[in-house]
Amino acid sequence: MTRLTQQALGTLGERVTVPSYDRSQVSTGIVHFGVGGFHRAHQAMYLDRLLERGEATDWGICGVGTMPGDKRMADVLQAQDGLYTLVVKHPDGSMDARVVGSITDYLFAPDDPEAVLAVMSAPTTRIVSLTITEGGYHFHPSTGEFDPSDPVLQADLQPGATPQSVFGFITEALARRKAEGTPAFTVMSCDNIQGNGEVAHTMVTAFARLKDPGLADWVEAQVAFPNSMVDRITPVTTEEDRKRVAEEFGVEDGWPVVTEPFTQWALEDHFPQGRPAYEDVGVQVVADVMPYELMKLRLLNASHQALCYLGYLSGYRYAHEVCQDQLFVDFLLGYMREEGQPTLRPVPGVDLDRYEHQLIERFANPEIRDTLARLCAESSDRIPKWLVPVIREELAAGGPIERSALVVASWARYAEGVDEQGQPIEVVDRLRDRLMERAQRQRQEPLAFLQDRSLFGDLVDDPRFVAAYTKALDSLHSVGARATLGSWTS
Repeated sequence: MTRLTQQALGTLGERVTVPSYDRSQVSTGIVHFGVGGFHRAHQAMYLDRLLERGEATDWGICGVGTMPGDKRMADVLQAQDGLYTLVVKHPDGSMDARVVGSITDYLFAPDDPEAVLAVMSAPTTRIVSLTITEGGYHFHPSTGEFDPSDPVLQADLQPGATPQSVFGFITEALARRKAEGTPAFTVMSCDNIQGNGEVAHTMVTAFARLKDPGLADWVEAQVAFPNSMVDRITPVTTEEDRKRVAEEFGVEDGWPVVTEPFTQWALEDHFPQGRPAYEDVGVQVVADVMPYELMKLRLLNASHQALCYLGYLSGYRYAHEVCQDQLFVDFLLGYMREEGQPTLRPVPGVDLDRYEHQLIERFANPEIRDTLARLCAESSDRIPKWLVPVIREELAAGGPIERSALVVASWARYAEGVDEQGQPIEVVDRLRDRLMERAQRQRQEPLAFLQDRSLFGDLVDDPRFVAAYTKALDSLHSVGARATLGSWTS
């Protein structure tokens, strides 16, 4: 078995492809916050493809971690010279493995914040990209306004503060570039948020305005925030994945990435300081990302929510188990076709009916083993952004909302923290205590969960939605998730 390092690349077996380009000639052009599995299966992978073509050698990625949990990623990537194994798992059980070499460096910000600011301030850095999760943007889920209450943000807003947050680093680096006469970098959000570039623009500028109004004016005028839509199912790497990489490919990798064959990226072409030629490796570089964003958020992401709570309550633990059950498949296709799809704009080059069936095939891939627990996590950052807009549009149009109401009710039932067999559910959410307190009151107060206006706005005031929601919740309590689905789809 070979420990993964730059020096060891030439000794790996034929089953693993490795970079053929000279990594010593790749310089940093992108700083990326949030180097998790998705970034390494997606944006870093696309750049690696470009490097294989002999392109983009001045666009290498310097990863940055700001959270305590990022220290382990720093240790692994630094020990492996930024390399990692990307394993694509096909439904038939076959796997392809490639060592990706596009990450040139990784910095753990708490250890050396000045090093992070130095690379962000360098004229050669022209893009700062983000996969910091929906909650990382600090916007109120109901109003959409910037919420500066986080103690880390408050600390970063103090005069002369050493940055701790992503926003703190971005604004300080931009302030230095402004002072030095260096053109602003582009901020490229790659998170699952509708209008992610616009959201990043609004939130970063709001933070900057609290810090320095003059800087905020400069950011408004000089910084580009392109929108993007990203898609590739990338489950959390497990110890079993590490062992399989070692056994199947002979590579000792501290943090490999496993993913599905499908990948998609639609990117708004708005990069004043230039960008890699992503279109050369399959990225859809377009003038308007919105149709692609809505398609992904309201069909794929919302369907993940539609399957995860009901599936978990029915006794399943993996997405592929749920999507090999025809009862669930019929429900998911019904949601997509009857409720999600009517709220979409036409999507250039996409057959939506085919896309919806392809989603079921992707979810049903038994090799990915995407856990329902992962899909159920941080729902307060997901349901309000992915499903609530569908509900609002369907209510306004007089369209169907019954399936969406059942999904919201299944979240409320899941948040009670006890499954149908009486076993505890580990609810993972930044609002966990508040959600569980409301959910545990709802057998006596059926609207307790829905009355959280910070998540659902005025849905609790809509009689049609309330009727569908309470009917679904009552059924979940009285007969359980599977029987509810059975009676609902019969």
